[in-house]
Amino acid sequence: MLRLIFVAALAGLSWASDVIDYTDDDFENKIGDHGIILVEFFAPWCGHCKRLAPEYEAAATRLKGTASLAKVDCTSNSNTCSKYGVSGYPTLKIFRDGEDSGPYDGPRTADGIVSFLKKQAGPASVELKTDADLQKYIKDQDGSVIGFFADDQSSAQAEFLKAANTLRDNYRFAHTNSEDLLQNNGIEGEGVILFRPQRLFNKFEDSSVLFLEDKYTSTKIKKFIQDNIFGICPHMTDDNKDQLRGKDLLVAYYDVDYEKNPKGSNYWRNRVMKVAKSFLDQGKKLTFAVANKNMFSHEVSEFGLDSSAGEVPVVSIRTAKGDKYAMTEEFTRDGAALQRFLESYFDGTLKKYLKSEPIPEDNDGPVKVLVAENFDSIVNDDSKDVLIEFYAPWCGHCKSLEPKYIELGEKLADDPNVVIAKMDATANDVPTPYEVSGFPTIYFSPAGRKMSPKKYEGGREVSDFLAYLKREATNPLVVQEEAKKKKKSEL
Repeated sequence: MLRLIFVAALAGLSWASDVIDYTDDDFENKIGDHGIILVEFFAPWCGHCKRLAPEYEAAATRLKGTASLAKVDCTSNSNTCSKYGVSGYPTLKIFRDGEDSGPYDGPRTADGIVSFLKKQAGPASVELKTDADLQKYIKDQDGSVIGFFADDQSSAQAEFLKAANTLRDNYRFAHTNSEDLLQNNGIEGEGVILFRPQRLFNKFEDSSVLFLEDKYTSTKIKKFIQDNIFGICPHMTDDNKDQLRGKDLLVAYYDVDYEKNPKGSNYWRNRVMKVAKSFLDQGKKLTFAVANKNMFSHEVSEFGLDSSAGEVPVVSIRTAKGDKYAMTEEFTRDGAALQRFLESYFDGTLKKYLKSEPIPEDNDGPVKVLVAENFDSIVNDDSKDVLIEFYAPWCGHCKSLEPKYIELGEKLADDPNVVIAKMDATANDVPTPYEVSGFPTIYFSPAGRKMSPKKYEGGREVSDFLAYLKREATNPLVVQEEAKKKKKSEL
């Protein structure tokens, strides 16, 4: 009997969860017990909720004592879910002191949730009083920005706290007025030190960066952080990817895993950094990063690279303008292949990567078929007005539009100044400045103004397209039916 009780107790322990379960009966009474708490509103049958569950559980365990995570089953607690406007699953909301503070839109991974809530919990900047506090704080897997001030009433500390409040979503801040800590870190009066994550320590850059100013302002402090926080080659994650993108960015994708294999993760990163530093020391402008190839498998495939190609990194560059380059030579341990790739890139001799279907051998139909490789020659012909449909093969609306679009092409087949064209946007890179987020998306590219295409927002009947083109076309339209009528009247 005792054995059965013991086994039952063990079974109960194995199902223990650090995620709080709330119901209609206790949500309103207990949600205010937490300074900050993340709540998942879910349904047991929801596939996205099932995928989130292990990440959510892991985050809750790692955040014990810092912030709380809770969940509400909306299939049995409809009153609470209705009150907070839940219309889809999972819905994640942040509550501060019992009040709905807004949606959580960050990464749905344990790392992303932990990083976000650590930055949101408590004050924007944590006060450190002892060296033990300092050492514990900088051991976190994220970088740390610490202000050292002799006087807590100083204007420098006030400016530091202002910067911390503005940037708390992205970075971790702490401050101290301890005389011992100032002396131990070589600070006379006041200063700011950026400590890099210890797991990313390397021989190519200092583990910390000191910022000293005669007069501190929040603007100067923010610029110092943003210029230095990532160092030569950061680890790109779901949490920081948006801060890295928008620049000319090289990423080496491989099995990056700083929890299970920090040594292996840094092995390849160090080889990237060695080459990166040689170019950065020459004043070359490029941002470098490493990333887990499985987490960013979609991105890897956008460059035509194989994420399953062994342990060596695969490398790509995406510029701020959207140009893409893929390293086709296999990454070598001595870094020579990466060196050659970057030399070609900076010399301007590296060929851009285009995801493209083959150029059609026969392209004489009423609707021209565009692929990435022929887009420039057809669409950017300055003498032509071009109407372009960006479509997806599986799109129902695109299939419904197809016969009307073909009819439009047939009606304008005799017009030498107008081209009706289409592109499969799932199989080809969509060039700048076109933006496609749904299907079908239609643009008009006017003659002589190829970098200023207009998004078509009109109806999708043949008559709607014709009316639009009559208004917008550079030259009078030559419509096939009208040409035939004119010929008959002359007879």
